[in-house]
Amino acid sequence: MENNTSLQQQLLEAGVHFGHLRKKWNPKMLPYIFAEKKGIHIIDLNKTVDGLQEAAAAMKQIAKSGKKIMFVATKKQAKEIVSECAKKVNMPFATERWLGGMLTNFNTVRKSVKKMQSIDKMLSDGSAESITKKEKLMLSRDKEKMEKVLGGIAQLGRLPAALFLVDIGHEHIALSEAKRLGITTFGMVDTNCDPNKVDFAIPANDDATKSIAIITNYITAAIAEGLAERLASREEEDASHDDNNENEAKARRLEAEAQAEGGRGGRRGGGGRGNAAPGAGAPGQAPKRRVANTRRPAGK
Repeated sequence: MENNTSLQQQLLEAGVHFGHLRKKWNPKMLPYIFAEKKGIHIIDLNKTVDGLQEAAAAMKQIAKSGKKIMFVATKKQAKEIVSECAKKVNMPFATERWLGGMLTNFNTVRKSVKKMQSIDKMLSDGSAESITKKEKLMLSRDKEKMEKVLGGIAQLGRLPAALFLVDIGHEHIALSEAKRLGITTFGMVDTNCDPNKVDFAIPANDDATKSIAIITNYITAAIAEGLAERLASREEEDASHDDNNENEAKARRLEAEAQAEGGRGGRRGGGGRGNAAPGAGAPGQAPKRRVANTRRPAGK
């Protein structure tokens, strides 16, 4: 990733440092505010870089461990950016509307996702040809409605390990559900929000499109690095596993050959002893003599 100077320059050009009006500020954001200019708070970009790099490193480790990170951004200016970035790294996202209970009532939401998938399968494989045209139209409308809200979490089989929120004030329902379940939270925090509500706060302008894009792209690049490292480590493990299997097979083959060789030698030795003349003693001993029967028959 870029060094801090070039990253700060990019953040400055994107307008990440612009906060809200002074009358809207949250006093808990005081450590992250650099100055005030014309009634608008200016965010300290040094703190932004530190928070961004810390959050990126944590997300990289989560992605490397194979867990999912859910992107949440229902603001109009963030929808398209966040959905594209989430699709790049194959992560779940919610950009249309946050359904109440999407995390705390996950099993019920999964039933709705399965229903959407079954309707999609029915319409695609031709099994819906037997129903009427009106029923088919109703099914397609239901599918479109569910896909709009649940399409981003269709491949999410279990609860995500972390949430990335673009505006923690706007996404307060998702934030409260994540905190209740103990899910790690990352968020872009503007001067009107409380940074203590998230585990990893990134002080930044959460209203400008360029600001949202640069922060989200940086996070996505870190997740992609984690996924690439996970893939490389799995390939190394598979290669070492194959080498171990090959060595074990070679050792078993050599052991079997040794046993077979020992068995042939034993059979040759046993055949030599079996061909000895009857009555022959051990090697080095004289053969035993037969004693004639000198006993006379009874009555003579």
